[in-house]
Amino acid sequence: MLDSTDIEILNILQENGKITNAELARQIGMAPSGVLERVKKLEQKGVIDKYEVRLNPKALGISLSTFIQIKTADSVGSSEIGRKLAEIDEVQEVHWTAGEYNYLVKARVSSTETLALLMKQFGEIPGVRDSRTTLVLDTLKETQALSLQFIACKNPRKSAK
Repeated sequence: MLDSTDIEILNILQENGKITNAELARQIGMAPSGVLERVKKLEQKGVIDKYEVRLNPKALGISLSTFIQIKTADSVGSSEIGRKLAEIDEVQEVHWTAGEYNYLVKARVSSTETLALLMKQFGEIPGVRDSRTTLVLDTLKETQALSLQFIACKNPRKSAK
């Protein structure tokens, strides 16, 4: 179980994963060694999964976001086609879903021409039967940060931000 200090650390790291241990300790009001120990424990428990850099897709010319629903001939419980979809470089997310379509895919491409090539790749995967594509006109919010405000805490030091 996490305590309020762990949650405070996680909130700060979600905002700035590049923060130094000394600065993190200063913001928490703890010794750097204590904060480092907590971060290591959060990593060992799998709470902190990994650290990565978020690139600006527009600055790289990859500004067209799409959400694509994929209908497949997969048998119930099979995710073989989903794994093949996930191997495609332009695909950022693959979600196995309930309902008429089996997968929801998020992809980024540079143009409608590259989107057409991507759709062709999808169609070449055996078992893909149909798709429905939605183009994103503007993104108002996009984050991988998790809201931690309702996580149960033990020994609350102070309320999490």
